[in-house]
Amino acid sequence: MKAVVWHGRRDVRVDTVPDPVIQQPTDAIIRITSSGLCGSDLHLYEVMGPFMTEGDILGHEPMGVVEAVGSAVTHIAPGDRVVVPFNISCGHCSMCGSGLQSQCETTQVREYQKGAALFGYTKLYGQVAGAQAELLRVPQAQYGPIKVPHGLPDDRFVYLSDVLPTAWQAVQYAGVGPGSTLVILGLGPIGSMAARVATHLGAAKVIGVDLVPERLERARLHGADVIDLRDFDEDQAQVAEAIRDLIGRGPDAVIDAVGMEAHGSLGAQIAQSVAGLLPDKVAEKLMQHSGVDRMAALQMAIEVVRRGGTISVAGVYGGMTDPLPMMVLFDKQIQVRMGQANVKRWIDDILPLLTDVDVLGVEDFASHHLPLEDAPHAYEIFQKKQDDAVKILFNPGARRG
Repeated sequence: MKAVVWHGRRDVRVDTVPDPVIQQPTDAIIRITSSGLCGSDLHLYEVMGPFMTEGDILGHEPMGVVEAVGSAVTHIAPGDRVVVPFNISCGHCSMCGSGLQSQCETTQVREYQKGAALFGYTKLYGQVAGAQAELLRVPQAQYGPIKVPHGLPDDRFVYLSDVLPTAWQAVQYAGVGPGSTLVILGLGPIGSMAARVATHLGAAKVIGVDLVPERLERARLHGADVIDLRDFDEDQAQVAEAIRDLIGRGPDAVIDAVGMEAHGSLGAQIAQSVAGLLPDKVAEKLMQHSGVDRMAALQMAIEVVRRGGTISVAGVYGGMTDPLPMMVLFDKQIQVRMGQANVKRWIDDILPLLTDVDVLGVEDFASHHLPLEDAPHAYEIFQKKQDDAVKILFNPGARRG
């Protein structure tokens, strides 16, 4: 089969690799029809390279049709159409029973003291072959795959794999409800979808902050107010003042949908760049014990949220020595919630919004639909924010026109 394979920093290729096969009774094989390119994939393309191995298959946002199932898999069958959550969870451990599927005790990667295994996401999370491919082996398929109806386009359902549950959890963790005020830092796929979810759940005002014109316009079209960082030379104090001009004492909640590679963190950017030049074994140890993220987005969230407010972190962080203004957090009595999305926990809330009227506008959410063979180009334009690339879906069955 064809698959998107990691060969090094900023070097992904489409290779021919062996087809996956059933290895355990709880496995399934899925023929992929759509697979997303996620902002988290860009961390592997750049910062997280020391934890990758040449030959790793990338991707963690798939949907498709079941080809085969193991003997212990009974809730899906060949021919069923399914979405596969990005985290691999068993459904029967204590964590899964508590709605914390991202911490599944069956698939936890204990060697690195990490939570549930993930598709296509470094040895830190199990080094499981990813979903930017023609076929995917799905472990724990007795629980994970989500059946969806035939007939509607893939774009209705593919975001159940990651984007929708991650955005939904970010909004829930922010405590957003009718009448809430919310600021979202970063209007990539997660931030953009979080704005739509918050509006659907009755937020009185949603403000999106970004510096990419296309992302700002998409959020504006779906009802959010927007602030362009470029208008303030990315000055945090000026941005915070502009937000308070719109929301008095500050928003009830802020969602950080940016994470470790935020703009405006020069020192950490230099440290990350230096780590990328070191031998992998050295860089791996450095990042595990001394890693520093670019913290501009989180620092801005702390600055702008009202006293007694909530910060919800959906952007991925990986640093071990990140400095935090603990006195400010304590003095302002700020609550902070974060973590990988517990995909299965939120499906019953989200799925009804996809099967009739397109409440969240998912059918126009992708900016690009590309054949798998265009993956190297897709990674490049997504990282460089070129060609209006906001959300890219690979369609493995498609060919270049």
